[in-house]
Amino acid sequence: MTISAWAPLRRSAFRALWLAQFASNIGTWAQTVGAQWLMGDLGGSALQVALVQTATTLPVFLLVVPSGALGDILDRRHVLISGQALMLAGAGGLMLLAGTDRATPASLLGLLALMAVGQALSMPSFQAIQPELVSREEIPQAALLNGVNMNVGRAIGPALGGLLIALAGSEATFAFNTISFLGVLIVLARWKRPSDHRPLGTEHIATAMRTGARYVGSSPLFRRVLARLSLFIVFGSGLWALLPAIARGPLRLDASGYGVLLGSVGAGAIGGAFVVPKLLRSMSKNRMVLFATWLYAAATSAAVLTQSFALVIVAMLLTGACWIATLSTFNATAQILLPAWTRARALAYYQLILMGGQALGAVVWGAIADAYGLRTAMIVPAAVMAVAALVATKWLPLNDRPLDVSPAIYWGEPPELDEKEAGPVLVTVEWPVAEENEDEFIAAMQRVGRARRRTGATMWGLFRDAEKPGTFLETFTIATWQEHLRQHIERGTVVDQENQEVARALASGDAHVRHMIFAEPRKPD
Repeated sequence: MTISAWAPLRRSAFRALWLAQFASNIGTWAQTVGAQWLMGDLGGSALQVALVQTATTLPVFLLVVPSGALGDILDRRHVLISGQALMLAGAGGLMLLAGTDRATPASLLGLLALMAVGQALSMPSFQAIQPELVSREEIPQAALLNGVNMNVGRAIGPALGGLLIALAGSEATFAFNTISFLGVLIVLARWKRPSDHRPLGTEHIATAMRTGARYVGSSPLFRRVLARLSLFIVFGSGLWALLPAIARGPLRLDASGYGVLLGSVGAGAIGGAFVVPKLLRSMSKNRMVLFATWLYAAATSAAVLTQSFALVIVAMLLTGACWIATLSTFNATAQILLPAWTRARALAYYQLILMGGQALGAVVWGAIADAYGLRTAMIVPAAVMAVAALVATKWLPLNDRPLDVSPAIYWGEPPELDEKEAGPVLVTVEWPVAEENEDEFIAAMQRVGRARRRTGATMWGLFRDAEKPGTFLETFTIATWQEHLRQHIERGTVVDQENQEVARALASGDAHVRHMIFAEPRKPD
């Protein structure tokens, strides 16, 4: 059955939050212009003007990973409300200070940093709730629509910010942003999200962060998404950093002309939302991402190879469509691969690469533009990105087969133990395997081992018994008994169960499981 690009908007919760986020994205970009303008009005130095960008990005970069852990161990709706409330407080504070002429460079940077903390708190949870708002089949369309939301907000926001400043001053941009956050909070307050099922209670945040890092490290399919995202973002982000220089330099445009270029990118993103679902019906996501990357590279190169305003507008339309096609595919693939229990903390690494890659690319390609010119700074990364996409399609293909990551309890009952924090725990599983099945069994157990590590094991190994032919010993350690119980009850998925059943089918008898707790010496009497 063909799913419309706009199908997620038929779901009331998704539609309400999407519209609220759209207003918020516009407000955020409008506020960015207002903050930079206000810093100039306050007599801020060049460094202080530059610190506006630092204040809005550095807290996100530092806090997004722990915020992802919070999104998994607490109610995501409450985490989102807390993040949006911080941003509302920051925007409201800026509105009041600017409106009463009490703003200073330090207070401006401080309130912007407060808003960035709220953004860091919100980003992973916002991504993680998308599968809760739409069906699994609609996740790619939801990712597309969220990409349209961001890109159109990026196009409209700066122009609106300039208009508001001209009509009512910088405080008008802060007022608009305050109202937009209030709208998001109202939607979140009215959303009736089902309660999370945590039979073993809430994890400690430090443990949750370690578990999230271990999950990412033991999930090769998710790591492929992160690798592909890195290659695209680092080499493709130069456009966003250098587009103002292209507008002022070769094209000799004023602010309104630059606004037209931004609007063209947003229009291309909207067009991409229509085109991508149709393309995915006729080709794999890997082929579509490859073609979109090549077209993006060609379009960004064309933007500095011509001085025709009309041709550059066409190039910007294409970049907008290709940008959203590529990033929405990466995002949808990531969401589908992740089970609910770790979705926010794993997606925090996705956001870390997305933001860090754009920041790194802006610095690198900006420096190259200063040293060697705009053409070099646009064409060289475009060429590298095109080659890297071809290599990555072969060696790092995106997952195209459906994986069922819904919860499953398939472990046997663990023994009773009162000391939940006791550990480390060593689990051994003795597997009898017929000689003709040994090679297949070893291969199957590699997938089982990755599942053990994803769900909490700190070490895993498979050993062949040198004295007892046909016997294999699987061993893995977990930090505490409580973490092992989470493996049993909270973290298993259907695909993990299927992989274990494949290994079990290759065994020639029942596996024998033993649980051992680290033996600490008794304290002397």
